[in-house]
Order: sequence, then structure tokens, then C-alpha cells
Amino acid sequence: MKKGLITSILALTIGGLNAQPLPVLPRLVVMLTVDQLRTDYLEAFEPLYGEKGFRRLLRDGKVYCQADMPFAGADRASAIATLYTGSTPSLHGIIGENWLDAKTLRPVNCVADPAFMGNYTNQSTSPSKLLASTLADELRIATANRSIVYAIAPTREAAVFGAGHAGNGAFWLNQRTGKWCSTTYYENFPWWIEGYNEKQAPDKHLKGTVWTPLYAPERYNCLPGETSEAFKYGLTDSGVHKYRRLVSTPYINDEVNRLVEELLDKSEMGRDSVPDFLSLTYYAGLFHPAPTLSQNMEIEDTYARTDRSVAALLELLDRKVGLRNVLFCLTSTGYAEPQSADADLYRVPGGEFYLNRCATLLNMFLMATYGEGQYVEAYYDQQIYLNHKLIEDKHLSLAEIQEKAAGFLMQFSGVSEVYSAHRLLLGAWSPQTERIRNGYHRLRSGDLLVEVLPGWTVMHEDGTEHYTVRSANPPAPFILLAPGIRPETVRIPVSAARIAPTVAGALRIRAPNACTEASLGL
Repeated sequence: MKKGLITSILALTIGGLNAQPLPVLPRLVVMLTVDQLRTDYLEAFEPLYGEKGFRRLLRDGKVYCQADMPFAGADRASAIATLYTGSTPSLHGIIGENWLDAKTLRPVNCVADPAFMGNYTNQSTSPSKLLASTLADELRIATANRSIVYAIAPTREAAVFGAGHAGNGAFWLNQRTGKWCSTTYYENFPWWIEGYNEKQAPDKHLKGTVWTPLYAPERYNCLPGETSEAFKYGLTDSGVHKYRRLVSTPYINDEVNRLVEELLDKSEMGRDSVPDFLSLTYYAGLFHPAPTLSQNMEIEDTYARTDRSVAALLELLDRKVGLRNVLFCLTSTGYAEPQSADADLYRVPGGEFYLNRCATLLNMFLMATYGEGQYVEAYYDQQIYLNHKLIEDKHLSLAEIQEKAAGFLMQFSGVSEVYSAHRLLLGAWSPQTERIRNGYHRLRSGDLLVEVLPGWTVMHEDGTEHYTVRSANPPAPFILLAPGIRPETVRIPVSAARIAPTVAGALRIRAPNACTEASLGL
């Protein structure tokens, strides 16, 4: 009798498990990347929020408090490429917003492509330099191009990497004209964008707008050293890039929302059972490159206004598509823009590092060792490029010269470590070397990567901005909100490269082709 009872219970249990339906596919996946959003600030500024934005996500979502970029030297372009490909620059090829072309010895932009003209811009743009597939690509492949994929962002690299190679369109703000622009790489420029640009683009309604605190100054007291003086900034200026200020303020987030509403009204996105994908980018970084403590009120106000933008976006999605049909993902680029040096009065140990002087002395050393010649061909962004043709013509070992050069550069003041290409590609493994290796691409990076000590200021004699080195990146969040996803807060660090396979799993599609990480599960 007992045996029969146990058998019946097992049968009921197994039958119940088999009867459980799979989670319903979302009609729309919205992946919102907030540039430079920090988890510590997200939590610290909670008194400034309403109930329907960040508080809602932190309360009802699955929250990963620390999604780290698995490579060193991340910037907006390389981070967003990683978020959408689930891989690192060593595979997807985007080692930064710009890098030195080894053939021409000139800097190139990560999305510049002369083969395609611009719409409402003179910039020529495509995702051709992105060497891996993206979430958007895999969704379009899985649905035989039936899925609708669009991306909207303040900057073109964020928009293009969000839309991927196979998307329907990518839109970003022209900082000269204040119009939303795109590239002929994608399908025909939508008719509704032209009408929107003529009547509702930022240049039509933001003239003379001034950014002032959302609340009374005394409410901004979440950071130490706060001042009681309110700030005041015009969003446009009289320069060539009139709207450059706009994309560095939280006002750009509202402009993204305005275009999202137009997109949902004028397209078929989210209206059938075939999943669609919408990539969005907000901004939550610094307004100007001064040291952080000089603009605490601006930082807090940015998060307060971004909270309102997130709340408005969620309300918009609920009204147009229904949040029950949406998988909403909030991510961050997980880096902080380099800042200028702190004032000398703080007496933090450091110094000034000049890469051009190192390159000149390195060439003199190599000439003394191997004979006459221009061994150092170029330098850029703490990387040194050697003259491979000269080394080959002299029948010298490239690996040997790289190692000797690295040893020579290690003697310079301010140098923390020097990584040669030979060491990164074939050398012994260590956790730090792995991070450097993940950010290195053998066809786009230099022969020598110079790491500068924290606290030292990297000086540029070409007029570009100096910045002080900091080793630590701020903690970055990853939040999932959708029906069926249990609210949870996870404080164990995870790799940001796991975000793409996690979203792919929710869509029941393959992870991007260069992704080697496992899904976080839902």
C-alpha cells in the first residue's frame, strides 16, 4: 500500500512538473544602458526618488549590484560593445571609442565608415568594425528578420552597437544641429523621423533652456562636502557643437523618451507575438571634467532627474505595450570618465607622465641596441606601436624587441607595468594579465601597453585633456524587471559579459557568436 501511495505521489509530482508552462516570450525587450550609472550613488540618492522609477526597479526587479567589465581600460564604446555581444575587446574588436590604425598611423573612430552616408549628419557610420554578432543580430536571425530592432542614444557608437549589424535603425543626436540622425547603412530612413525633426527635435524646444536644481539646494545632502549654492547651466552654446552640453546633462534622457514615444506610435514595435528589441542609452555622468567634489549637487540632481525619466519610460511602455509584455533591463557602462587632476593642496602622491617622451627615449635605446632606424612608429592612448617592417628587414625578433622595450619602459617614473603583445598573447596567465588581455586586440592594439601608477596624471602635449589615473571602477548595476522574475538583490560581483547570454536566454535565442559566458538565469 505504501508502495502504491509513493508511486501515485511521484506520478502527480512529475505530471505537475511537466504541466508547468514555459515563461511567455516578451513581445518587447527594452535594454536601457545608463552611461556611468553607479550602484553606490543609485542607492545613496534614494531620498530624491519617486516611487515609480529607480525605487520600483530596486524593489520589484532582480538586482545585481556589481556587474563588472571583465577587461581593463573600459570606455563607453568598448563597454556597450561588451554588453551587447557578451564578449570582450579581444574578440569583438572595439578596444575604445578611437584607436590608432596600424596601417595609416592615424586615429580611427570605432563606428566611422566612409562607405555609408549619414542622414541629418555628415558623419559616415556603420557597425563594420564590430567583429562579433550582437543580441539584436541573433534575434533578427532567429526570427528571419521579422523582429523589429531599433536603437536610440545620445551618441552614435551607443546607438550603432545597440542596433547591431542587422537592426532596422539606429538614431543619435547631431551635436551640431540638435536633430536626430542616422546612417544609410540601415534600412530607409523612417518617414516619421523627418517629421519629428522638423517639429519636435531638441533644437525646436530647448533653445534658451537652463539646467537648474530640481529641488531646493538643502535637499542635496547625500554626498560629503556639499555646497548650498545652486548651479545654473545653459544647455546650448554658440559654438559649432551647440548641443554638446545637452548630451552631458540628464535632459538628454527626456529627449530619448520623446523619440521612443514617437517610435512606438509610428512603428509596429511590440504589437505582435514576435519579440522586438529596443536599445536605449541614457547619460548619468559628470557635466564637466572637473574633480567630482566640485559638482556634487549636479551629480545628485542628475540621478533625481534620471529617476523621473526612468519612471516616465516605464509608464510609457505600460501604456503603449503593457509591462506584462515587456522584459526591461537596466545596465550601466561600468566606468567613470577620466577627470582632471585634483588640486595640489590635497598633496596626494603622484606626478606627471608623458608617453611621447617615453616613446622618444625608447627609440634612442633601440637604436643604440640594434642600430640606426625608426623603431617606434607611433604612440597613442598609452600604447606604443613598433615598426614591424624595419624589424623584419633587419631580421630581428619582434618578440625579443618587445620584451627589451618593456623592460626599458619599466624604469620610467610613474610606470606601474608594461605589457608586451608577446606576453599578452603567449605569456603566463594571472588574473591581472587576463583583464589586460581581454581588452587587447592583436590587430588593433599596440605592441606595448603602458600602465601608469594611480595618482599620476597622464599629460598630452597635443592639447587633449589631461587626466589622473585611478585603478578602481565604480560598482555598476544590472536590473531585470518582467512578469515571472522574482525580486531579488544579489551583491556578489558578476561579469557584465553575462548580461547578453542572460537576455538571449529569456528570448530563447542563441547567445551572440563570440560570447563564452554562461547566463545568470532568470
